Amino acid sequence: MAEPDPIILEWVEATKQGDQDAFAELVYTFQDPVYNLCYRMLGESGEAEDATQEAFLRAYLNITRYDTQRSFKTWVMSIASNHCIDRIRKRRMHYVSLDDEPTAAALALSSKDPLPEQATLQNERSELFQDLLLQLDADYRVAVILRYWYDYSYAEIAETMNTTESAIKSRLFRARKSLAEIIGDTDDDDGLTNPQLKGN
Repeated sequence: MAEPDPIILEWVEATKQGDQDAFAELVYTFQDPVYNLCYRMLGESGEAEDATQEAFLRAYLNITRYDTQRSFKTWVMSIASNHCIDRIRKRRMHYVSLDDEPTAAALALSSKDPLPEQATLQNERSELFQDLLLQLDADYRVAVILRYWYDYSYAEIAETMNTTESAIKSRLFRARKSLAEIIGDTDDDDGLTNPQLKGN
């Protein structure tokens, strides 16, 4: 696993000393991936924004507990995912509002800007994948998001979710099985299937 960035560690240490500008730098650096995770987990941009703010607030209040040998991104993503799971468990029903447009950053699946036609198709598929994600149990949802949207290794997911690699592999297997059952016999031509979700 990569060593923590020295600049990040400097901001963390400054934050511990009460430097709010240093913490603002941490928020600016990691707010996009944290928001993206929250949006994928919760499916609604307003709630995702609230969850993102809450995650960073919890990070700030618990900054002295941060282990500097650990990636700060992994730590704050863990806080965000746990908070989202708590929110999900308090809700009975989950829906994706097609009228609620997420930010471009939340839907970005590629570093290259797509053509208008590609962007439309990409957004349609993103909405469909989001709908599928919201039908998974919260723990499975986190594992799928970290694996297929963030390309986290099993070890990184396990660290984020405070569990073992074998448990993560099991969750991903069960998540793929659940998604396959939801999708049924839908063909790739319909834009609903994701080959990545069929294997490791």
